[in-house]
Amino acid sequence: MKVLIACEFSGIVREEFRKLGHEAWSCDLLPTEIPGNHYQGDIFEFLNKDSNWDLMIAHPPCTYISNAGATHLFPEGVLNKSRYRKGLKAKAFFMKLFNLDIPRIAIENPIPSTIYKLPKYNQIIQPYEHGHPFQKKTCLWLKGLPLLTPTNIVEERQSTRVSTWFNKGGKDRQKNRARSFEGIGATMAEQWGRL
Repeated sequence: MKVLIACEFSGIVREEFRKLGHEAWSCDLLPTEIPGNHYQGDIFEFLNKDSNWDLMIAHPPCTYISNAGATHLFPEGVLNKSRYRKGLKAKAFFMKLFNLDIPRIAIENPIPSTIYKLPKYNQIIQPYEHGHPFQKKTCLWLKGLPLLTPTNIVEERQSTRVSTWFNKGGKDRQKNRARSFEGIGATMAEQWGRL
């Protein structure tokens, strides 16, 4: 299977598919953290070079469309028009990925802010369902794919909001929070890689 992991700098999900023998590529504006098949640049430029994919899993930026950032939309009860426009831009990017002509698509993002009226997600998954002791609700929008089934439920869990690993200060905080969980990547490869 030919698999594209869009908006992934870590290489984690890409490598889980490669372990199972798939031709998998990641694409992001940032360089990859794990050497391998990676295109550094714009996802749509990459798709113009090669549009023949069986599966795409995308992790589009969520800063301006996630529910977590919604409090910044109405500081002091007034709409922050600049932030709202950035959210509309992020929604357009999300929808462009969602509407690509690829037979199987999964888009991963946090719970979105209702103001942007994204399509309803198909499933919410948690890291603790796939071997990691964390709570972090992640929505999946699926086209041509079944729901993921939990593979390794961990009973003891903590919120990523209080975890020191996820909340290290500094310039890499956003990167640390955006990095994929290996257990979820392995589940995607095992369950969706067999289709």
